[in-house]
Amino acid sequence: MMTSKWSKILILLAIAALVVVFFGFDLGQYLTFDYLKSRQAALETNYADHQPLTMAIYMAVYIVVTALSLPGAAIMTLAGGAIFGFWIGLLLVSFASTIGATLAFLVARFLLMDYVKRRFGDKLKAVYEGIEKDGAFYLFTLRLVPLFPFFVINLMMGLTPIRTATFYIVSQIGMLAGTAVYVNAGTQLAQIDSISGILSPGLIFSFALLGIFPWIAKAAVAMIRSRKALAGYARPKSFDYNLVVIGAGSAGLVTSYIAAAVKAKVALIEKHKMGGDCLNTGCVPSKALIRSAKMLSYARRAKDFGFNHASVDFDFADVMERVRTVIQKIEPHDSIARYQSLGVECITGEARITSPYTVEVNGRTLTTKNIVVATGARPFVPPIPGLDQVTYLTSDNVWELRELPKRLLVLGGGPIGCELAQTFCRLGSAVTQVEMMPQIMGREDADVAALIQEKLASEGVRVLTGHRAKAVKVENNANILVCDHNGSDVEIVFDAILVAVGRAANISGFGLEELGVELTPRKTLQADGFLKASIPTIYGAGDVVGPYQFTHAASHQAWFASVNALFGNIKSFKIDYKALPWTTYTDPEVARVGLNETDAKEKNIDYELTRYDINDLDRAIADSEDHGFIKVLTKPKTDKILGVTIVGAHAGDIIAEFVLAMRHGLGLNKILSTVHTYPTMAEANKYAAGAWKKAHAPEKILKWIEKYHAWMRG
Repeated sequence: MMTSKWSKILILLAIAALVVVFFGFDLGQYLTFDYLKSRQAALETNYADHQPLTMAIYMAVYIVVTALSLPGAAIMTLAGGAIFGFWIGLLLVSFASTIGATLAFLVARFLLMDYVKRRFGDKLKAVYEGIEKDGAFYLFTLRLVPLFPFFVINLMMGLTPIRTATFYIVSQIGMLAGTAVYVNAGTQLAQIDSISGILSPGLIFSFALLGIFPWIAKAAVAMIRSRKALAGYARPKSFDYNLVVIGAGSAGLVTSYIAAAVKAKVALIEKHKMGGDCLNTGCVPSKALIRSAKMLSYARRAKDFGFNHASVDFDFADVMERVRTVIQKIEPHDSIARYQSLGVECITGEARITSPYTVEVNGRTLTTKNIVVATGARPFVPPIPGLDQVTYLTSDNVWELRELPKRLLVLGGGPIGCELAQTFCRLGSAVTQVEMMPQIMGREDADVAALIQEKLASEGVRVLTGHRAKAVKVENNANILVCDHNGSDVEIVFDAILVAVGRAANISGFGLEELGVELTPRKTLQADGFLKASIPTIYGAGDVVGPYQFTHAASHQAWFASVNALFGNIKSFKIDYKALPWTTYTDPEVARVGLNETDAKEKNIDYELTRYDINDLDRAIADSEDHGFIKVLTKPKTDKILGVTIVGAHAGDIIAEFVLAMRHGLGLNKILSTVHTYPTMAEANKYAAGAWKKAHAPEKILKWIEKYHAWMRG
């Protein structure tokens, strides 16, 4: 152990000494284009007289420069072409650069790999697994398309489990094409004796190669990757469809609609109900139930509106029937009849992807150019011992209730848990909400979560944060959840339990596993920025891909998945999430777009905070909804919006103005100068912008203006 430690220290000292010598004696001056040109004739003469020695010295210097990651490798490569010509220069540079890169790789591994594994091993587990599986291809891609400087690649790969021999061989092959381009440019630079030489066809061609090589290499890598993924599958001579879409939720519906709109032949396969979770078990029924419960909250707040008292007579079963009626009213928007009228072939059945080009359904085999997986997600049910002893509820089956639970336990403090905890409490259930983290609504700032928790508690919800569910047991006909809270067991009796701890992507059971399609560590479909999966004929959209599991995010992704699948051979479009909003429909609502304070601090992003309290807004006061606030994060000393959080009535509606502003690069000054109808909740946006403007008032200029006005008064 001590020997290894001292070896590392000695190597570090040696490297430091060499770097100090390099910069201290300004050795970099000998690795410049000007020096190369000034010594061109002498170098050529020296090579002619002492060929083996010159080549040996050149390679030694190149290896040292590369191994120490010193600046000058590019000039050395050009010099190789200028001094030795193309073929000999290519041979020398190829071996010298690879040997130097491998030395840098080995030094990084020896000095840092144990520390990195010890400190960050758990976080890098997925990276290590990927390198072990496809490390050679990743390295080849980086070498062929130099997105990062080669010295960075050398050092970073040294911290991975890739074999040294693999690193050397792949580096030599991967860098060969780029090396050839630079060496060829060097042979042309050697011909320049005057300004007119700059316009020589050979030099122009060499620099053209330098410019277009990354694009050619990128296309080559994409082609190699595509062929590798599709190897072993017979490509049909013709196809039944341009696109087959699996799943008729928000992502699948929009994808197929766009495909049909551009006259592609598209099939949409759904095994259950058109409309997916949003229509049948998610957004639509939850918002309908939230609305009914809100009417009861208004009755309980009768005095806020000038009434002595108010009461509402209702039957829970009738409320749930209203939810079903709302779904039925919206169903035609997502129906088979509507989508067939739009040109989409709708197929009811279980799809199975059998190859990159074929999908089986109802005994038929559909051949297709591309496939879009839009299979959505389902409620995640944690493996809590004893949970299977009781009939638990999720966001899928809670809508089947026709009898109100007397004691409802909501497991989870996220958006769904908070919305339904408040709703069932308003409908008359005694609700206990259990969250294992220190706060509910973990993605929001602490002050936002605190306000919502206070509101829930004021309405009667018992909110237990920092409680981790351990087990469910049944004793004396009573259902009990056992939680751990600071090392002590807490028992909670319930009549019904609603599990709302998140959602899991639907990625199994329809052929992805058999094809070897890659998944993320979160068990979602692995898709690149163009929503293409590891098999290039398969795309993904919606909850199955993530990272945002919202209906509007699924619709947003659907455009990119559809267009890229149909026209990607001509032009592909990379998806952008920079101004994607979301809303939690508690009362008050919480709406977000961009960064909040928690995000900014985690990412070390500087920001200025502007806060406007909605209790100052005329319309909010008139509606007796004068609670909540707007928080705007801006880039310091500018009005550029980094993110907005709104807590208040109709927050999900009024945030749209900020979404538009962020999407199109408009600042708070533009919002301040926009006329807003009075009195509206949306005026809060203008007042928030005004609060920012007041904080950035030009005090020095205002003092001069004050003096001007005093002078004008005489």
